[in-house]
Amino acid sequence: MTLPLIKYKRPSLLDGYRSIIEEKLELHCSAKAIYKFIQKRGFQGKYTIVREYCASIRKERTHKATIRVEHTPGLSAQVDWKEEMTLYDRNGQPHRFNIFLYVLPFSKLKYVTLVFERSQDTLFQCLNDAFEATGGVPSEIWFDNMKQVVDHTKSSFGKAIFNERFRQFSHDAGYNPIACRVFRPQTKGVVEALARTMERLRPYNYEFEDGVELIGLVNDLCEDLNYEVSQATNQVPMDKWQNEEKEYLHEQPANLLNPFFEEDITRIVSKESMVNFRKCKYSVDPRYIGRTVDIELTDNEQRIQIYYNGEMIRSHNITTNQFNYDKQDRVRILGSDLLKGQSEQDIQAYIAEHLSEYDQV
Repeated sequence: MTLPLIKYKRPSLLDGYRSIIEEKLELHCSAKAIYKFIQKRGFQGKYTIVREYCASIRKERTHKATIRVEHTPGLSAQVDWKEEMTLYDRNGQPHRFNIFLYVLPFSKLKYVTLVFERSQDTLFQCLNDAFEATGGVPSEIWFDNMKQVVDHTKSSFGKAIFNERFRQFSHDAGYNPIACRVFRPQTKGVVEALARTMERLRPYNYEFEDGVELIGLVNDLCEDLNYEVSQATNQVPMDKWQNEEKEYLHEQPANLLNPFFEEDITRIVSKESMVNFRKCKYSVDPRYIGRTVDIELTDNEQRIQIYYNGEMIRSHNITTNQFNYDKQDRVRILGSDLLKGQSEQDIQAYIAEHLSEYDQV
């Protein structure tokens, strides 16, 4: 009678160290650093064994995280910017802008919008608009280490610390913010793919009339993407969202932005004598260029008031226009640069003649 062969698992030099290695990987330690650490605790193996084991653990965790994020309805969203794009209109004028990107990985439903700057206020406004456009708030949102989200002065390698104002916004909105880990790039791959898709705007270079039409092109692209069949799911994102995900999203909090835009907001006046607020720019007197000013909302939230050293220096109606000039500021801006040395009467005449062009000055 032949006895069956019994296979014995060969002992590994990693035995007794695996739990330590996995613990240090959670802290984002490199394989080399872990090897040096366990070597001082008696490990007799070579670095290659540790490196290969670390790689296998990272691959497994990445796969699990990706499955969780992309295959659970209502669980997550991913956020990023398409930064510093430039397109030219039919008159050859450059339009420099950014695009806010938001996507639900399960359904692949997207929200994208054109913005002219990437302040924290703009991020909050865009997130609020995204919640409204996609029917609610997911349980978690994944971000990279963008400055509007992470306090870089308190963060260390591998451990991002969210800044307090952003953390409070996330709490009030009802989602858990997550900073993408170094060894889990796939968990934000959906929004990175969306960023690449924004290159579909390039054929419109020199084909649009003005900024208003450009904003419309971005909005149209967003709608097109939501009604095109996704290669990842072989379904239309809008249909998959409507039938399988929408019900799992949390209700958007009413008046979410109020406490954040009622706080003191500071800005540095740009060299164009403008301050950024949400997606738009508002003028002040050129003598405040380079100085830090405070912005406050009026009680009815229809106007912003700009203060310097406690004194109000300008008030503007809140609009959706990219540039917003006070008449006096416009004269002084032109008089300090393009029409320097000209009389106020000549400057006024110039403005009357070139009224539609002064935004480019």
